[in-house]
Amino acid sequence: MSVRLVLAKGREKSLQRRHPWVFSGAVARMEGKASPGETVDIVSHQGAWLARAALSPASQIRARVWTFDPTESIDIDFFERRLQRAQQWRSEIAQRDGLDSYRLIAGESDGLPGITIDRFGQFLVLQLLSAGAEYQRPVLVSALQKLYPECSIYDRSDVAVRKKEGLPLTQGLVCGELPPELLSIEEHGMKLWVDIKSGHKTGYYLDQRDSRFASRRYAQDKRVLNCFSYTGGFAVSALLGNCREVISVDTSQEALDIARRNVELNQLDVSKAQFIRDDVFKLLRRYREQGETFDVIIMDPPKFVENKNQLAGACRGYKDINLLAFQLLNPGGVLLTFSCSGLMSGDLFQKIIADAAVDAGREVQFIEQFRQAADHPVNVAYPEGLYLKGFACRLI
Repeated sequence: MSVRLVLAKGREKSLQRRHPWVFSGAVARMEGKASPGETVDIVSHQGAWLARAALSPASQIRARVWTFDPTESIDIDFFERRLQRAQQWRSEIAQRDGLDSYRLIAGESDGLPGITIDRFGQFLVLQLLSAGAEYQRPVLVSALQKLYPECSIYDRSDVAVRKKEGLPLTQGLVCGELPPELLSIEEHGMKLWVDIKSGHKTGYYLDQRDSRFASRRYAQDKRVLNCFSYTGGFAVSALLGNCREVISVDTSQEALDIARRNVELNQLDVSKAQFIRDDVFKLLRRYREQGETFDVIIMDPPKFVENKNQLAGACRGYKDINLLAFQLLNPGGVLLTFSCSGLMSGDLFQKIIADAAVDAGREVQFIEQFRQAADHPVNVAYPEGLYLKGFACRLI
């Protein structure tokens, strides 16, 4: 007999709408014993079967649903089916946009909660973020080896969120060849160096691909400030868009060095590019004091909010940098501003930008909206999957 999580009375509605999470407060009791990550059945207060899920006893999210089909077992065939289903869409995107790198699995939105897989050429990079994902690691890896025999697999499960699941941080080669120090990928006609082993996330921000491409059309003959530049994807795009000058700012000298190499890799004019190691908040204030102005400012900061307790502080941070950006823009200038914080809704982010414009004493129009690229889909039952949002804002 399978282990069962019995829900409290009236707590089955979200599962009936196919939301993949069961929170600890929704659980009345567990019938039987299961180890962290093991598969359990979720049943209603009356005993009606609802879903098959992975147990996460250390997390507030007590179970993550693998399937809503009572006939489906969680085995290697299950993972192969999910991977093949996801690959079909990614193959279409890759062919359409000329990509050799993309997000293959976007966790819950691809029916594999807690699992992120990015493909960079012939390397698959794993992030296993939940107890269930970790428990299924051997089966998942076997499925990947069967479907992608040409690929090496590298583990980047070195993210703090694993601690919430009672899991250690892990990193290293799973199978195949070690990735090189830098690997070249292609997107929308530009080449970029990626650091799989120690770069941010799984090596690069694939989710911003479409925004980088869109930024080119704002760059013609413009002076561009690229804040939180990381390895310079937006800077390369600005140069491909024939900007007059682009200044990239980041706190990491290593990232800035790769940004310079990315400009060189695309055989672009390095004399048009500056790379400044500095704190963006401090530099923006210094630029304001010095009377510096720009035609385009790109504001792509790291996640400011990890939990609800940090939301108010994050709102202040976002307002501060956007207010400063508006004050540095020339009339007719454009701010491309983003938030990758999942807890920051699009509506709230838009309000923060509006408040920043008012406090900066600037009249601003929203002219374009951005979101994560299409290989980062959002399942309709899981709106939390939409985490990246952005706006193009024009100073009147």
